[in-house]
Amino acid sequence: MKRLILMRHAKTEPWTEGIDDYGRALTSSGHFASEAMAIALHAAGWLPDQAIVSSARRTRETWKHLSDVFGDCDVRFDESLYLAGERGISEYVAQAERAGTLLMIGHNPGMHDLVVRLIRKAGSADHRAALRASSKMPTGSVALFEAGQDGAFVPTQFRLQNFIRPKDLV
Repeated sequence: MKRLILMRHAKTEPWTEGIDDYGRALTSSGHFASEAMAIALHAAGWLPDQAIVSSARRTRETWKHLSDVFGDCDVRFDESLYLAGERGISEYVAQAERAGTLLMIGHNPGMHDLVVRLIRKAGSADHRAALRASSKMPTGSVALFEAGQDGAFVPTQFRLQNFIRPKDLV
């Protein structure tokens, strides 16, 4: 794997009594942000050939907007990614050996924890992006990592290239 895109699902309806967290849907701004992020990633040339997506409703809806732009991408929905921690997400990334560019769509805090860990291990090509990514990973945001060469997932090889939040696209 040469490139890794870590994405938190887009903005969702608030959790309230009577609504199952797993089944929460995207808000209208979440749908808009997902579409905008897909276009931004496509324009920047960050096109995944494989995606691993939590099976929660909000991550599936986020993926739907991205898949409309990305086209042919092998996708797998996995229930165990729902609220997975940093270590669990890392294991999924390590198993995606055949991907050139892997997209992971999941949840916080695990997604943010992995972003911070990778920045600490390998650094960043953009100091400001690293500061933004380290402080908070808002809904719909993506962290873009790239290794010096294609190969197995080794955290010390994946440097942060950019961090994009939906509000950066407005």
